Amino acid sequence: MTDILDLVIEDVRWDASRLADLARQAIDLALTHAAVETHDVEVVLLACDDARIATLNSQFRGRSTATNVLSWPALDLFPDTPGDTPKTEIPADPFGATSLGDIAIAYETVVAEATAGEISLDDHILHLILHACLHLLGYDHQTDADAVVMESLEVLALASAGVASPYEGL
Repeated sequence: MTDILDLVIEDVRWDASRLADLARQAIDLALTHAAVETHDVEVVLLACDDARIATLNSQFRGRSTATNVLSWPALDLFPDTPGDTPKTEIPADPFGATSLGDIAIAYETVVAEATAGEISLDDHILHLILHACLHLLGYDHQTDADAVVMESLEVLALASAGVASPYEGL
C-alpha cells in the first residue's frame, strides 16, 4: 500500500511542526467519517508560505490575497443536489493509490489564525487539512445545506480526535 501522503515542504518553518503526522491523521479522519470505501488513496500536500499561497489563490480563484488552505480535487465526487452526501466510491487505480487531489497550506496565515483564536497550532493544522480533504472528497460549503453537511462531519471527525469544534460560537 502506498503512503497516503505526498508531502512537499517549500517553507522550512513547517519542519518544526508535526505536519506530516497531522496530515496523515486528517486524511484518515476524512476517509473514515465520510465512509469512503477505500483508503488506498494519496493526497499531495504543499506546505508553503503566504506569498506562494497568494499566488495560487490568484491563479486559481482570482483572489490576490493569502489564505490558510486551498484544495484541488482530482475526482468529481460532488453530489448532484445541495445538502446531499458526496459519492463514497473511489475508483481504483490499477497502478497504485488513487489520487484524491492536491492541498496547499500557508504557514504565516495558519500560525496567525491559531494565535488569534487561542487554539493549539496542531489542532488548527488538523482541522484545516481535514477541511481540505473533505473538499477533495466532494464536500463543500457554498450553500447553507452543503455547509451543514460538511461542518457537521468536520465536528464529528475532530471530536473523535479530541479536538473541539471550530464552529462553536459562530
